[in-house]
Amino acid sequence: MTRIIASLAEIADRYDALFCDLWGCVHNGIAAWPAAVAALQAFRAGGGRVILLTNAPRPNPAVVRGFARLGIPADAWDAVVSSGDAAQYALLVGAAGRRVYHIGPERDLSFFTDFSPELAALAAGQPPIERVGLAEAEGIVCTGPFDDRVETPEDYRATLLEARARGLKMLCTNPDLVVDVGETRIYCAGAIAELYEQMGGTALYFGKPHPPIYDLARRRLAEVAEVAEDRILCLGDGIGTDVQGGLAEGLDTLFITGGLAAGLFGPDPETPDPALLQAWLDARQTPATWAIGRLR
Repeated sequence: MTRIIASLAEIADRYDALFCDLWGCVHNGIAAWPAAVAALQAFRAGGGRVILLTNAPRPNPAVVRGFARLGIPADAWDAVVSSGDAAQYALLVGAAGRRVYHIGPERDLSFFTDFSPELAALAAGQPPIERVGLAEAEGIVCTGPFDDRVETPEDYRATLLEARARGLKMLCTNPDLVVDVGETRIYCAGAIAELYEQMGGTALYFGKPHPPIYDLARRRLAEVAEVAEDRILCLGDGIGTDVQGGLAEGLDTLFITGGLAAGLFGPDPETPDPALLQAWLDARQTPATWAIGRLR
């Protein structure tokens, strides 16, 4: 049975590290929730470590640059690991070829240029990755829709049909299907990759719930502290990413019910109905260890 808690502080003494989701957990795409930030600050003040684990398609430096706008202070986290970080290695070793067609907005172009020192060294020893038109491409890199304000995966059906016919692999840098920007729900790269697979194409994933991002998170955690596996807690509002990923890694999970699933567990997103929540989790066979309306 999943136990509903009122605050992170109730269970903080059970854990030494958090693998904490960002979007829907710490911020809503526009601004951070003060209570969530305060919970992370308190956990660190008590000696815990916080690894922010996000399916953002952009690499670590680009994600961190956005923290000032969102209101996420430096004392709320120890390290940031993104799906973009995990996927960059695959890009550089040519998992989608050396000539790639990019589906995604200009704000994600840092994925192709902003590398960690270790990946920069890898890039220096490899032939360059070129962004080209679809007709010249050996593979596709998808970071999201070109315009996520108005586009849906169906807008890419013709492109995906051509890509499938040519047997192009798609490197999906963000497995999320949707996120909420304030009160607006938008599609992510994962939704386009899902459609491509439904059409018979091949998509490669490196963010949550897939193992590469957790391997990278463990390495980043090891750089700041030695933590036993049973002392790591995964937090997030994505049942198919944050919770499923944590379960697959054998880690405890804290499901934030007031994020993507808000409204499914009663009228107050801050206080999920226990019966509705348990039935929903049982139907999806995702037994989260803990649940909370919003991180606080």
